[in-house]
Amino acid sequence: MFQSLHTVVAALRGGLGQQRVLVVGDVMLDRYLWGRVSRISPEAPVPVLHLQRETDVAGGAANVARNLAGLGVQVALAGVTGDDPERAALLALLAADGIDTEDLLIASDRGTVTKTRVIGNHQQMLRIDQERAVPLTQADRDRLLAAITRRIPRLDALLLSDYAKGVLGAEVCTVLIAAARAAGVPVAVDPKGKDFSRYAGASLITPNRAELAMATGTDPQDRDALVAAGARLRQDLRLDLLALTLSEQGMVLFDAEGIRDIPAVAQEVFDVSGAGDTVIATFAAGLAAGLGHLDTAHLANLAAGVVVGHVGTAPITRAELLAAIGDEQALEQGAKVRDLPGTLEQVRHWRASGELVVFTNGCFDLLHVGHVTYLERARRYGHRLVVGLNTDASVRALKGPGRPLIREDDRARVLAALASVDAVVLFDEPTPLRLIEALRPDVLAKGADYREEDVVGAAEVKSWGGRLVLVPLVEDRSTSGIIRRMQGA
Repeated sequence: MFQSLHTVVAALRGGLGQQRVLVVGDVMLDRYLWGRVSRISPEAPVPVLHLQRETDVAGGAANVARNLAGLGVQVALAGVTGDDPERAALLALLAADGIDTEDLLIASDRGTVTKTRVIGNHQQMLRIDQERAVPLTQADRDRLLAAITRRIPRLDALLLSDYAKGVLGAEVCTVLIAAARAAGVPVAVDPKGKDFSRYAGASLITPNRAELAMATGTDPQDRDALVAAGARLRQDLRLDLLALTLSEQGMVLFDAEGIRDIPAVAQEVFDVSGAGDTVIATFAAGLAAGLGHLDTAHLANLAAGVVVGHVGTAPITRAELLAAIGDEQALEQGAKVRDLPGTLEQVRHWRASGELVVFTNGCFDLLHVGHVTYLERARRYGHRLVVGLNTDASVRALKGPGRPLIREDDRARVLAALASVDAVVLFDEPTPLRLIEALRPDVLAKGADYREEDVVGAAEVKSWGGRLVLVPLVEDRSTSGIIRRMQGA
């Protein structure tokens, strides 16, 4: 759940287009050979692919740039390629995405890194790598650094995409991180290798389980040891933020506020190629736009969940991410309706974060503007609002056999859709006293048409240091009035 959903959505819809991000790293061409497999070769026990088509996409650091472009960011790409047909194919792809390739230089000692994947019946069968993964020559390194440092003062973020192909050596990383931090530009790094010291002073690094384990000598299957290693590494490298990605287990975020788990977004996985590129790109875009760490991490998780549903390397798009946010919000609204044990657990989490819990209750039959305004006002007395909702049996006992007009499941779901409501819990009794005593809210809210001495639970809430508030109501708005008008019609 986002801490500031409005801010995130507003940034995606328009604000990211104002951000300028430079991606530096190992640029690649991803080539796909697509076909069908229907038999095994008589020459060897291998499948025979009937080739149907070939496609090229930008990969490595170039795919990171494509993800940023898909989010609407103004993006430039710096790195090296060979002087070959693969470079021409790559430049054409990047131009189509509006990516600035002025500083995509031709190296003197290598060709363009190319990864060819053979896909049969929508499954990857084989990958063929063409590369020369050695450090840049001094002359190429100097040319690249001169081009990049010239741009840094005009950037909103610098992103280093390290695929261990030779571009981001220790000298390049050290110079670029120092120059960016001196200019007040955040630096996001997708790391590789055993030695992370080259990334010291960066704003953020995003290792996965295997990468963090290799860099720290930790068992990759020991989650507790990985978390401890991540916390130490953030301190040792003087990082603002470290995000440990754990695939289907989500993400662990390390920053000055502590260590926090970001749950994974459940998706059907077709291909994990490029998921890490999407995560670092979304993080960089979020940092450039000034989004909070938790919201940026959650956004990156959502974005990764989208791209693993595609076959082949595919960047995230702004439309896909906005749709994913919408889908998640719909799921989260339904999840607000809880039983008492679930509500108690949620309240414990909120209190652990220092949040004040407000409780109110009612039948909320035929939800109207009076109800909505009342709930919005009630929530302002704390940070979270729990609504106790009378079940159908409880409503009938209070209001007679003709009520409720709307059954309890529907009433609960409509209440959960309100932004002001954080949890809905049903109760069967005539009064919510049992709920109040179990939840022990910090604030008990009731309509101003009540007198304090008539409010159920007021004395109990005050006994543990809470308070009662009588919330002003919207005049001439009531369910009974609506029913009378409908009957009169």
